[in-house]
Order: sequence, then structure tokens, then C-alpha cells
Amino acid sequence: MRGEVGDRVDKSAKRAPLWARLSAVFGAVLMAASGGVLVTGSALLSKYTDSLDADGRLIGSGAPGDSRTAPADIKGPLNILMAGIDPRDDHSPPLSDSIIVAHIPAGMNQVYMFSIPRDLYVDIPPFEPTGFGGGKSKINAAMSYGSSVGGGRHDVKQGFQLLARTVSQLTGIDDFQAGAIINFGGFKQIVEAMGGVTMTVDMPVRSEHLQPDGTPRHRRPECADNSCAHPYIGPQKMYPPGRYHLAAWEALDYVRQRYGLPNSDYDRQRHQQQFIKAMAKQAMSKGVVSDPARMLKILDSAGDALTFDGNGHGVLDWALALRNLNTDSMISVKLTGDGAYEGGRYLGETLAPGSEEFFAAVREDRIQEFLLAHPEFVNKNS
Repeated sequence: MRGEVGDRVDKSAKRAPLWARLSAVFGAVLMAASGGVLVTGSALLSKYTDSLDADGRLIGSGAPGDSRTAPADIKGPLNILMAGIDPRDDHSPPLSDSIIVAHIPAGMNQVYMFSIPRDLYVDIPPFEPTGFGGGKSKINAAMSYGSSVGGGRHDVKQGFQLLARTVSQLTGIDDFQAGAIINFGGFKQIVEAMGGVTMTVDMPVRSEHLQPDGTPRHRRPECADNSCAHPYIGPQKMYPPGRYHLAAWEALDYVRQRYGLPNSDYDRQRHQQQFIKAMAKQAMSKGVVSDPARMLKILDSAGDALTFDGNGHGVLDWALALRNLNTDSMISVKLTGDGAYEGGRYLGETLAPGSEEFFAAVREDRIQEFLLAHPEFVNKNS
């Protein structure tokens, strides 16, 4: 699959002691790709239930009597593309406000995560299904250009195809073996089902959107038409440095903030990766991945907001293949950049020198060696 996580979508299948570490439990990313059969809501729950034995244990989980083995074709190195989108109806074009790639080396026991800046100014390739002829734009618009299905309607799964092709063109990664899309409403529901998340806040963060009690901040009257860049006024929810247990609404609010941070979206990317790691560790330490009934409840809580494509394999297959992943060994990588301007007009972001060499290391499965030689690419606070 060149640049696409597949020409099918299987929001599927069986539960995950491992993608509980990466995908679903990751904080609600969903492995979604392009085309195929979409399974949501109660249908997802029934598919998971089919993977349980008479005592409610996950078939293939390692319990006595389990005989299922991982598919031979799920083997490293693996590249998985994940995108987070704002909640919107199918009449609104989607924007991917969070884009994360997870790389799992050939040894299948390590995870490296890096974020693609949402404002990265890139070449978006032509896309025949929508008639988009290609052009330069911020990468978060790729899903929008690829999502139109006619009649004023938009399909995020189709839009994900163009996003995957764009990320592939940028990084040189030809194949994404799995993909995920998460609607931030589903994100909140999964975190609620997990009972919140304990994580470290590494710098003072002010909420652009919420008051201290979690209610929306008031808008300035002249900004009622959404024409203002910063329309909100009044008290702000604060996240001082320290280690906290965040409720679902706090976690979602925290990982969305970029205004007022020293490095804007680059700090937000780091916070999102920290969140993913914290959720994965919490899922493991609290036994979520070994409790099928609880996992079913968590996965089903996202409803239609969660879509998954495992390249023809369900979550259980991925769980078995990635069962040796260690959440403590998850490495968060930072890709820095600077603004791109034309005649004084801001166009977006460009990546800093060295990014091409990093992408080559991903393609050639030698990230560890690259990071040892370039420790500045490692997020120290993750």
C-alpha cells in the first residue's frame, strides 16, 4: 500500500493487549484507513465478544488453553499512521489537527513516535476521487481536500487516503501497515472509560477554551461570527507543572493547547505524545489489557468516533503480534521547524535541517542509531 493504510477500513475487530498500548488505549487514536468495511458502535462490541471464550477470557491472550497465534505477515518494521480530528458532521470538511506516526522496529519490542506539525507547508498530491489537482498547503488540510463525496457531504475515511499519501510523499515511507483516525469527542469518551489519566505536566499551560470549572469561556461580542483568532475572555483553566490525575475533559483540553506556549504547536505535539505514553502505561499497570470485559467497554465507549484498519487483520491479531512491546520503552521524537513566509505572509511551517535524515532512518529501520548520534531529536520530558 503506497502512502495509504489500505484501501479498506475495518473499524474492527478483536481486542488488544497491545494496541491497547498503541491504538485504542493510546488515548483514542483509531486505526483507520481508506475503503473497505466500516464497523462501529455495537457491531464493534460484538466483534470483540466473538474473541472471548466461555469464561470471558480473550482468546489468544496467553491464558491456559489459548491456541491462537499472531499472523505471520504482521512483522517489523511497521509504520502506523494516526490522525486526530475535531468533532464535526459529515457536511463539514475534516482537518487533521494531530498527526502521529508510530514506528515499530524489526525486533517488535520498541515504539518510536513522531508528530507531523499540523501547519507544515507541503505539497499535497492530486486526488482523483475529489478532482483535487494537487498543490501547496498546510498538511492538516489534506483530509479536507480528499474528503468530498458529493452532495455537500464529506467522508473522513476517504480524506484519510489523501492524508496518508501526503505523509508518504513527505517522509518517503511507502507503506503504512495500519492507520487510525480519532474524533476528539471519542477521545474524551475513552479517557472517561479509563477513569482519567495520570501524567506529568511539564510547563505552565493556560486553556484557551475553558474556565477553571471546565465550562466554556465567554466570547467577545464582536467575535460571534468566529472571525477572531482569539475570541475568548474571562478566567482560564490552568495546568501548573507537576504530576496530576486529569479527568477526561482536562486531558482533552490540555493536549489541545498551543497558544501561549513557548514553542506553540511543537510543545502541543510533545504533550500529545506524553499523553499517549501515559495512557498506554496506565492501561498496562491497571490490568485493562488483561480484562476483556473492561477493554470491551472502553473500546465501545468511543462509538462511531473510532475507526480501525489493520491491513486486513483485526485488533486481536495485532495484539498477538505486538504482545512484547514495552510501554516503558516508548520513545517520543521531536521534529522542529520554523515559519514559511511569502511576501511577509505566513504560509505555514517548514521542518528544520536534519529531518530528511531522520525520515531516512525511519525508512531504513535504524532510528536507534540515528537518535544516538542526534540526541537533540529526543523529547527529554516524555
